[in-house]
Amino acid sequence: MEPAIELPRQLRQFDELPGPRGLPLLGNALQIEAPRFHLQLEDWCRDYGPFFKARIGKRKLLVVGDHHAIAAVLRDRPNGLSRTSRLNEIWTELGLATGVFGANGDVWQRQRRMVMAGFDPAHVKRYFPALLAVSLRLVGRWKLAAHKSVPIDLQADLMRYTVDTIAGLAFGAHVNTLESNDDVIQKHLDKIFPALTRRTLALLPTWRFLPSAADRQLAHSVAEVNAAVAGFVDQARARLRADTALREHPNNLLEVMLVAADQPGSGIDDGQLAGNVLTMLLAGEDTTANTLAWMIYLLWRNPDTLARATREVRRVVGDAAAPTFEQVAQLDYVEACAHETMRLKPVAPLILLETLHAMPIGNVQVPAGIVVCSLMRRDSVSDSQLPNAAAFQPERWLAEGDAGGQASAAKRISMPFGAGPRICPGRYLALMEMKMAMAALLHHFDIESVDTPDGQEARERLSFTMAPQGLHMRLRARQN
Repeated sequence: MEPAIELPRQLRQFDELPGPRGLPLLGNALQIEAPRFHLQLEDWCRDYGPFFKARIGKRKLLVVGDHHAIAAVLRDRPNGLSRTSRLNEIWTELGLATGVFGANGDVWQRQRRMVMAGFDPAHVKRYFPALLAVSLRLVGRWKLAAHKSVPIDLQADLMRYTVDTIAGLAFGAHVNTLESNDDVIQKHLDKIFPALTRRTLALLPTWRFLPSAADRQLAHSVAEVNAAVAGFVDQARARLRADTALREHPNNLLEVMLVAADQPGSGIDDGQLAGNVLTMLLAGEDTTANTLAWMIYLLWRNPDTLARATREVRRVVGDAAAPTFEQVAQLDYVEACAHETMRLKPVAPLILLETLHAMPIGNVQVPAGIVVCSLMRRDSVSDSQLPNAAAFQPERWLAEGDAGGQASAAKRISMPFGAGPRICPGRYLALMEMKMAMAALLHHFDIESVDTPDGQEARERLSFTMAPQGLHMRLRARQN
């Protein structure tokens, strides 16, 4: 018998794809609600399938909901796809320095090496005392709220925790918003991501010819953040000059980056260094805080899971006031809760990239210059990919719950930190930060309630990252 001949796969052309009907010139622009953009695309994906087209003005979008194709797209960075030209334009127009998040080509390669040096596990272990100090301040803040029986603005407090943490362990700077209620830098940071989302999706750049009061406030916030970034860099350089031993044993991420940048031939200038400080401030604040808020919410809605996570923390930490680095590493179930949260509520549910040349994506031939919108959650919550996919079941990430290879399937489908060469360099640190916060909560407190403003399910709001709206938590101090 002659061997079967594999016929070449027939590719669909981009222009032949289905998609929501738009208007002449405007496309689908008037249909888009920026805070719900990811939900709208997920709804359209159910209607039109895992590959469909949309348009915002002149910008053509390919929306991809297939995890195999998404993984291939993410692996094809930075050579085949890059951050969108629109995002790069707006980022630069705002006056923000470009770090590893937005850099491309050789510049990205140099910055990636520098940033990865700071996220080496050995360095992360040295950051632990700074992380511990911030977590104890969080405990103190929540003990006061529990004593007064007042609700905690969950997301705001977690933002304070992440700002204080990233400033301390990444920059060696003492920023204490948890105890002082001084949240000036946080208020400035919080204006940047929503502005990026609005301007990226805007049909007309009204801020250029008719700036609003909010646009002027944004410009002021960017100036304040840039000044803070410059201050962090100057302080770190001063420490390195005063203590030459720090070059061999740096105490924080910024010092590691400065040492790497100062190596002959590094190709890193102060602007690129500042861009990476800014990237860590923005990414380290929003992503970790929002994931923690979602995790606490999901645990509260699943009492058996909350009880198991609480038992693990209290067993591992014992009578100590706080966990050690080694004890945090033992919180396997808490880590599984984090992974399951990121599967169901990815804070980056939508990744926008732009094709640098014509290429096939899945079974579609895509021209150069097309914005590719990867829907990171579509397959993660599909029963065709995982059993009972919509349920919060951290056990699926552990050996005990790995019937039918659930853990390997979940890891393959869920990509909260991205994939390929540009996978998030801070993922190990982010997980440790999450586990520390959950250890602080579950070791010292019993959760009395986690409430939404209307008593319904928490609503998702996209402001570059995806956050729950209006969660409030009430705590009771643990009685030993």
